[in-house]
Amino acid sequence: MSSRQKEQNGRRQSLLSRYLLIIMGALLFIPVGIPLTFAGYNLFSISAADKPPEEYELYSNISVLEKQWHQEALELSGQTAEAVDRRLKELSGSYPLAAVFWVDSQGQTRFIHSPDDPQLQEQLGTDRIPAQWNAPEAIAFMKEAAMRQPLAIVAFVGDRADAGEGFMVMQIPAEITEAYRFQSLGSWYILFLLIFFGLFAAASWLFFTRIRKRLLRLQTAMSFTGGAGIPQPIEPGKADEIGRLEEAFNYMVAELSASRRREAEEEGLRKQLVANLSHDLRTPLTVIRSHLHVLGKEEMSQRGRESIALMDERMEGLSGLIDNLLSFNLLSSGRMTLKAERKDVLRIVRESAAAWYPLWEKEGFEVEIELEEEPVYRNVDESWFRRILDNLFQNIVRHAGSGRYVGVRSEIRDGTAVIIISDRGKGMDSTSEASGAGLGLSIVGLLLQPMGLAWETDSSPEGTSVILYLPQERNLNKI
Repeated sequence: MSSRQKEQNGRRQSLLSRYLLIIMGALLFIPVGIPLTFAGYNLFSISAADKPPEEYELYSNISVLEKQWHQEALELSGQTAEAVDRRLKELSGSYPLAAVFWVDSQGQTRFIHSPDDPQLQEQLGTDRIPAQWNAPEAIAFMKEAAMRQPLAIVAFVGDRADAGEGFMVMQIPAEITEAYRFQSLGSWYILFLLIFFGLFAAASWLFFTRIRKRLLRLQTAMSFTGGAGIPQPIEPGKADEIGRLEEAFNYMVAELSASRRREAEEEGLRKQLVANLSHDLRTPLTVIRSHLHVLGKEEMSQRGRESIALMDERMEGLSGLIDNLLSFNLLSSGRMTLKAERKDVLRIVRESAAAWYPLWEKEGFEVEIELEEEPVYRNVDESWFRRILDNLFQNIVRHAGSGRYVGVRSEIRDGTAVIIISDRGKGMDSTSEASGAGLGLSIVGLLLQPMGLAWETDSSPEGTSVILYLPQERNLNKI
């Protein structure tokens, strides 16, 4: 199929084209739809009914009969009563099923002709025509002539009311007029019109319902995602605007899936690289530190011993960095399992601070520890929680040594127990000689989250405070 044919096919299936057809149908419903239904109903009713007798055809067009009757009246202007009688007798022969009579200027009924059929005679009621007319009777008769049953066509002789020559009448039986009467206001026509309107309303409702159904299907596909957090593709529908939207959605899903696969592959390669690198660095680092220890026992100058001590310190920092890198890799990949138990977290803090106290004292730190005597029990993994504290204390020694201060205290904030670890360093925005990749704090965040704990930092050039929140303990089965 060529691009031009595809474009034409797309226009035919366009929602806009179909919507415009509905709008045009709504605009043309009254000026076109109603007349069409009117004509269709009458054609149907006439074709469905028995065809009128052939002799009724002469009386089918009342407008033509009325025009001819007035023409005859005009031609009888100034004629004698006998001449009028003769002419009406001739006309009655042409219209044998109608009653013909006339009233002269004296109000006397003249020539009366009625059909031979007794049933038609009864419908016409010629026996009830008065022999002498007065003015009010004549006026009332002519006023109601068009609406009388039987139908009466009335014309003044001479076709002028002021001629003073009387008037002549042709009466057509109701049986004939009813055979050709349109029943446009009948109950069947109203039902036919309602059916036509119902079809139009049903087509409009079906059009918008299908659009809504397809949009809801697309919304559902966007809202419900799989385990990877990516929606599932949907089956494209018609080649209209919504169909193109569905194709674009499927393309987006395919791109997201491919991107997620690439990210997973890259993440797997990164974790494998970090694990291999950490393992490969440990062995030479251990050998180097062992040889530095041997060199430290040899006779050398003071400057040489200082160099060896500095190298050993840097090696120890590198070893800690490798440990953090390996821990971060294990945590981010989910390969470290949580073993939560009910523990007194303040006791763990005291023990950890006591283990670090000799180093703080050696480095000349001022230490303030203010922990509540009342135990605070929480469901935590003790080894993970100790690792959190070690990382925070180590950061103070490495990056806030200029402040020479360590503060560890506990308090209650908004009904929640918190532990605050503070220093008087230059703040987290400053740089230090021991600045690293920030893995220590990243590991703190990764370790706290699975235990249901939270944390925040408050840092300024006057120091940094790390606040550990200890919400109420959760059920072990939920961890």
